[in-house]
Amino acid sequence: METRSNHILVGTVTLILLAAIVIAAFWFSRIGEADNNEYDVFFKSSVSGLAKGSGVSYSGVPSGQVKTIELWKKDPNFVRVRISVNSDVPILQGTTATIQSLGFTGVSEIQLDGGVKGAPAIACPEEDPLSACPEGVPVIPTKPGALGQLLNNAPQLLERLTTLTERLTEVLSDDNQASIAGILKNTQVLTRSLSDRGPEIAATLAQARIAVKQAGDAAEQIGELAGTTNALLNNEGKPLMADLRETVKSAKGSMNALDATIKEAQPGVQAFSQRTMPEVGLLIRDLRRMAGALQNVAEKIDQQGAGSIIGSPALPDYKE
Repeated sequence: METRSNHILVGTVTLILLAAIVIAAFWFSRIGEADNNEYDVFFKSSVSGLAKGSGVSYSGVPSGQVKTIELWKKDPNFVRVRISVNSDVPILQGTTATIQSLGFTGVSEIQLDGGVKGAPAIACPEEDPLSACPEGVPVIPTKPGALGQLLNNAPQLLERLTTLTERLTEVLSDDNQASIAGILKNTQVLTRSLSDRGPEIAATLAQARIAVKQAGDAAEQIGELAGTTNALLNNEGKPLMADLRETVKSAKGSMNALDATIKEAQPGVQAFSQRTMPEVGLLIRDLRRMAGALQNVAEKIDQQGAGSIIGSPALPDYKE
């Protein structure tokens, strides 16, 4: 009887201890949850790798965990993930959520980052809170992660790979392969020819270097000549230009004096042309007449003698 009483006492104490442990655990969990803030994240892409209890980190620092994952009843295209984040983590405006894979294990977590310094915290507005908080807690916007972007762009990548494969097949057809082989063969022949002409090419390059050097020397000499010419123009050209200016000035004065002389002589020239020239013409005509008369006299003297000028000409004798 006494042994049975001891077993009952031990069992009762054990049950009381277990109940105390459960109550303490529940109490401490409630205390821990009281220090956390809850947020909703709506993902339109796949959330494979996430599960209830998965971690939540902010810029790589563990900050909370996933509480629930379910299809959103209002729109099944979205997956609603409710997370619990430590209250000391600043979830500010500009913070975004992405799904990040942890290595090759297939396990994922939610990564938070992008909060703007000095911005207000994400919270439900007092007026019309359901517009910003449809499930009663603030919503953190999402940002496609590297894996999400890859999965979203997978159809386009596959289409481009297919197109590229088809084009490569067309390029590497039998005819094109034969053409490529011919090009490679011609390239090999050209390479061999260049190798054989190596000494000639080297000699040509040497001559080109000499020509370039000579051109450089010529350019240097031209520069020196230009400098000498500039010095000559600066040193001797200035006095020459001064003398030339004086000469031009004197010539200008002479032209002005000649112009004045012509203006003064113009009336006399007009009188000479209008009066003197007609008289000169008459005089020349009289002189021509006198010259003709003198020529006749000379011919008469030559033919008939000097007496022909004084006396009358002798009459011819007539015989009966």
